[in-house]
Amino acid sequence: MTYDLLIGDRSYSSWSLRGWLLFAAFDLPVRVHMNEMYCSSFISTLEDWAPARTVPVARAQDGAQWSDTIAIAEGLAERHPEAGLWPDDPKARALARSLVAEMHCGFSALREACPMNLRVKWENFVPSDGVRADLSRLDRVWSAARGIAGDGPWLFGVYSAADAFFAPVAMRIAGYGLPVSDLVQTYVDAHLNHDLLQIWRAEGEARNRTLTNYDMGLPTSPFPMAKPH
Repeated sequence: MTYDLLIGDRSYSSWSLRGWLLFAAFDLPVRVHMNEMYCSSFISTLEDWAPARTVPVARAQDGAQWSDTIAIAEGLAERHPEAGLWPDDPKARALARSLVAEMHCGFSALREACPMNLRVKWENFVPSDGVRADLSRLDRVWSAARGIAGDGPWLFGVYSAADAFFAPVAMRIAGYGLPVSDLVQTYVDAHLNHDLLQIWRAEGEARNRTLTNYDMGLPTSPFPMAKPH
């Protein structure tokens, strides 16, 4: 079965990145459709994916549709249990689902102050107390995951849906040069070296579309990610 996935701009849409990784990282076939953000056609394009109101949206050939990344994750896990979206171990699986839920509704200070932008790295960014508190929370929950993980660079050893959900957070940490612990930085580096993320960013760069809505008014340097091999 090949799915259809509607996404926003790769360089900026953190939720689209999560949705795409839920297919790409688990070898699930998908046709990707672009809906450029802050464009007059954005709303009219979504009309073909009703009742969705934003991206990403995924649709199966049988007409089933999921319009939220948690819904996409659970829908795919239900249809493809062999794909391994969630850890096999029950304790790890429970924590993975808990972390995904917290990511979905939490870390508001970090997300508001540091919108994902894969085109540049912002220099001289000063994190607020709220952002620092979110970084401290990330250290705690990622440490908890690593505490029950097997070998491997990801939260639960083998890549899971939890890593897809936290990929844009890792990109924020890298893109704003945020102060983090060695454990957090090691996990961020795993994402920066992830071939799929490198492909995603390269495809965004190829469109060469800059959204001024994301301009922080700070000096910039190149985003710290290598080109895909």
